[in-house]
Amino acid sequence: MKYLAPFFNRQKFRRMKIITTAILLGITLLAVPVFSYFFGTALGESEWKALHTLIIIAAIVIAYSFIVGELTRNNSQVDKLWSLLPIAYTWIVTAYGDFAPRLVVMSILVSLWGLRLTINFAMKGAYSWRFWAGEEDYRWLVLRQKPEFNPRWKWTLFNLFFISGYQLVLILLFTLPAIVALQNINTPIGIFDYIAAALMFFFIVYETIADIQQWNFQSKKHAMIKAGKELTGDYKKGFLDKGLWAFSRHPNYFAEQSIWVCFYLFSVAAGSQWFNWSIAGCLLLIVLFQGSSSFSEEISAGKYPEYPEYQKRVPRFIPTGPVKK
Repeated sequence: MKYLAPFFNRQKFRRMKIITTAILLGITLLAVPVFSYFFGTALGESEWKALHTLIIIAAIVIAYSFIVGELTRNNSQVDKLWSLLPIAYTWIVTAYGDFAPRLVVMSILVSLWGLRLTINFAMKGAYSWRFWAGEEDYRWLVLRQKPEFNPRWKWTLFNLFFISGYQLVLILLFTLPAIVALQNINTPIGIFDYIAAALMFFFIVYETIADIQQWNFQSKKHAMIKAGKELTGDYKKGFLDKGLWAFSRHPNYFAEQSIWVCFYLFSVAAGSQWFNWSIAGCLLLIVLFQGSSSFSEEISAGKYPEYPEYQKRVPRFIPTGPVKK
């Protein structure tokens, strides 16, 4: 039995880590409305109407994602909507603001982001004419098989409160700087808006390059495997560590987080405080990516023997200069 102790300790650690993360995310999510009420500027009638519309849409989508995910056992329903909902949310707010210039710029940038991400996700087979079908993110399958989610009802709760509930609320939260921009609609566009727009566009391009590099690498690797060819060089190693991936292990995640931090800056440019209530969304997104990247790396380290060395050599998110092996 003493040889099984390390296994049970790891299982206990993983369980505690999941519980701790869930509690942290839940507390933060509950703190948002409290912080907004006591420290934010009160919303006007137009902002409340826009927010009410977004909340109704979010509630409907949460119910849809949960029910369809449970019936089909495909938990990528939220993944399919991740790139589409922010486009809808920002343009709805823009319409409430009579298409004010700042809101139009914000919506165009979010549309570019969403179009790029939707195409990238579609290339992986995520969408199907049967809207409930399509390729499921492999990480959900790995996660479902973990003992922490047995029996089945535990996964059902996880689907309701995290996959469908938390993630879709998070999507709403990181688009809320548009509500702050609506609240300060009479503030003219200035230099800070141009800086925020330029940075956001830069990170959209950065993320696009990272995804293209990863797509090309994985496509070539799997084509070689399918053709029965021997994998050599980087393909034998199994993972990409060239291009942008030589400077950070998750350049796409780094860009994604940066995009929504830049989006938040529009709320500041509109005349709100540097630290206003709409910052919660991008901060929670950063927390989410910490857990998501850790889980992805746990899988990669188990599949590729050289991955742990890559982890030591290259930072997780923020790029550094060229590094030597």
